[in-house]
Amino acid sequence: MLIKTNNFNIQTAHDQPLVVQLPLGPLKRLERENIQDQLLSPNATRALGSGERKIPEEADEFRTCFERDKDRILHSSAFRRLAGKTQVFTFPKDHQRTRLTHALEVAQVGSSIAKATRLNVDLTQAIALGHDCGHAPGGHAGEKALSDLSQGEFDHAIWGADVALLPLNLCKQTLDGIRNHSWSRPTPSSLEAEVVSWADRIAYCCHDLEDALTAGIVQYRQIPQIILDLVGPSRNQQLNTFIGSVIDCMNQTGIVGMKQDLAQALDALKQFNTEQIYLRPASKLQSKIIYSIVTALVQYFSETPSTFGSFASPGSKEATEQAINYVSGMTDRFAFDTASQELGWDMNLIHMVLERPTTT
Repeated sequence: MLIKTNNFNIQTAHDQPLVVQLPLGPLKRLERENIQDQLLSPNATRALGSGERKIPEEADEFRTCFERDKDRILHSSAFRRLAGKTQVFTFPKDHQRTRLTHALEVAQVGSSIAKATRLNVDLTQAIALGHDCGHAPGGHAGEKALSDLSQGEFDHAIWGADVALLPLNLCKQTLDGIRNHSWSRPTPSSLEAEVVSWADRIAYCCHDLEDALTAGIVQYRQIPQIILDLVGPSRNQQLNTFIGSVIDCMNQTGIVGMKQDLAQALDALKQFNTEQIYLRPASKLQSKIIYSIVTALVQYFSETPSTFGSFASPGSKEATEQAINYVSGMTDRFAFDTASQELGWDMNLIHMVLERPTTT
């Protein structure tokens, strides 16, 4: 609908639009930073101006620096490609998780904790949304192949911060949280990043079990008793219990952690998933296929760098590094299709193995 006012001709989405009153004017970034400063915990990370970026920028009029990071990640191709990357199942069914839905669930878990403990929610969400953007096609099997080819230099956490998301010029705190979200990495510099480390583990332990139960890979009767007794059989019960435990621990001790009994239940859930889901015979076979495909692709592109626009010398270290970078950004389907088209792999056979019934 077109509405004419004294100063503007306005196009609206509906025939009877609602009217907002802004007597004090729009809420701008600086005022919002001041409000946040009063609401946040003393040790929470503050958003200040344009943020600490490698390339200095002008501050946004309305958005905080961490909101801009979150927006940049959401709109990036690295984030969109997560929709085509393995979480647990290669070529997942419509209701099963991908790396993209995993990232969204980590952001939700992290936000729930950050809000309740007065941390910076925008920074928490930015780290959570970007934490897996460095993952290879095929999940951890693809990561293992790239790590072996680079002599241990490929780690999805570091790769995400230093390579995949480098063009976004993100804030130092966001990159640090992404780089160090894995438990095997050094302690990150912010409480928000530590929250994401817990949110990541909580989210994937709970939703991977749910996917496996739905797929018939495991049965409820197999779930260890410690999990059933302390956190329950359903994802909803498990998430509520684990999230609540982290919040209670932080509010009572000031430390980002979980009470020992529930931490042991989370460890038991992770171990159960590892044995019954990640290392089941069908999964091991799929991992071998993915490892072989990713390895073959890197070797092919290293010897023919011009095929993906590189001017490096064929077979050189530079060509291999660039090939790893190129292959790491591929979705599963693009990697498999490329192996078929360029290397002659029988994708019909590969698909039969990867998409066969997942029960053992």
